[in-house]
Amino acid sequence: MEEKKKTGNSNLIVIKGISIFLVVSMLFFGFAFSVNATGVSFFLAPSKGTFFIGSTFTVSAYVNTKGNEINVVEVDLKFSPDIIQVTSPIAGESFVSEWLSPPSYSNIEGKISFRGGIPGGIVTSAGLISTITFRARGPGLARLEFLDSSRVLLNDGKGTPVLATTMSGIYDILIPPPEGPKVFSPSHPDSDIWYQNNNPSFAWEKEDAMTDFSFSFSQNPQEEPDTIPEGSNNFKSFEKISDGIWYFHIKAKKEGIWGKTSHAVVKIDTTPPEEFEPKVDTYSKLVYFETRDLQSGVNFYEVSIRDISKTLSQQPFFTEATSPFRIPYEKPGKYSLIVRVFDKASNLREEEIKFQLMNPFISYIEGKGIQLRGFLFSWWMIFLIIFFLISGTGYLIFYLLTQRGLRKGIKEIREALAEIEKIEEREKEARRLKEKFREEREKLEKRLRGENE
Repeated sequence: MEEKKKTGNSNLIVIKGISIFLVVSMLFFGFAFSVNATGVSFFLAPSKGTFFIGSTFTVSAYVNTKGNEINVVEVDLKFSPDIIQVTSPIAGESFVSEWLSPPSYSNIEGKISFRGGIPGGIVTSAGLISTITFRARGPGLARLEFLDSSRVLLNDGKGTPVLATTMSGIYDILIPPPEGPKVFSPSHPDSDIWYQNNNPSFAWEKEDAMTDFSFSFSQNPQEEPDTIPEGSNNFKSFEKISDGIWYFHIKAKKEGIWGKTSHAVVKIDTTPPEEFEPKVDTYSKLVYFETRDLQSGVNFYEVSIRDISKTLSQQPFFTEATSPFRIPYEKPGKYSLIVRVFDKASNLREEEIKFQLMNPFISYIEGKGIQLRGFLFSWWMIFLIIFFLISGTGYLIFYLLTQRGLRKGIKEIREALAEIEKIEEREKEARRLKEKFREEREKLEKRLRGENE
């Protein structure tokens, strides 16, 4: 009887143990289901950087819920107030829809606080809480850290805290390098103008604390000089530089620190515009001209036209013109037309053409040919036409001779000659008869005069 009682008590103890184990297991797994084992984390972006004193930069605070649904974030940040200070505590598109208390900060204590809620909860891997704007005020390493008072609460109706990890930031604040020296070009003072001078020179201001300079001269606008000192002089010149846009880069060493780079631009063009040939249309009284300049570009044209059939001592007078240019003369004569083209560096190219107006339909273009009703027949075309005319005439004669036969032709020539001889004999006979008739008439007249006497 006692043994049965002991056995029953033992079974009861086992059943109670199993029940407790099941309850604990359910509670444990239930909590593990509701809270991700890795927990929620705060992090900053960027988490590091280098900035100069006087500049501003932004840092954003984010939350990664790691699959958990949260509805409250409480952020307390600490920063180094002697190195950086807050200028704006909130910016950007925060996922926080309701601030439980306005974002606040203290540049004396070096603290920032955010308290916000998200009705309905949120699950996010990179939820933006806020973007903070800092100003760098002193040199050193500025730290931005989440305080232990920061919290994240689950959207489980209980406000279960689930913040597991935080990631701080560190920012290196440096003394800004000195500004580059003020540089200018005495030879090319205006950087927007093209110059013919290909011997540029540069000068720059030298402050008392500047000990060395480093410079370079190239066609790369982004080039940075090296840190090898070029001396302490504040003038540099170059000779026989090729055409194009050139950049002078210079930086100074001040109190042992190389400063920023200053730049000066020079534009060089020593080449005149490309050769061209004015084209005269005497029928329409128009002159056409056009060329190009590969560096600075064409600026303008000038035209001069003279009647050289009158005098050769007349100096050309130029006026600015565009193509086509209308010839102002109508009467026949010999004319000289000069076209000048200037590029934007004032380089000049000049082309001349001479022509002769004969009548409204035909003109002589010196060195070119003859223009008929606006169409120019060059000399080679004229010679070619004459050649074909002579060749064609010769061929026609040869063709006629070969078609009738040489003998037949000779026979016909002989017959023609014989016929001519007969005609000549007849003419001689006619002259004899005429002479005989004259003599007979004279005799008759004498006889008649004798009878009358």
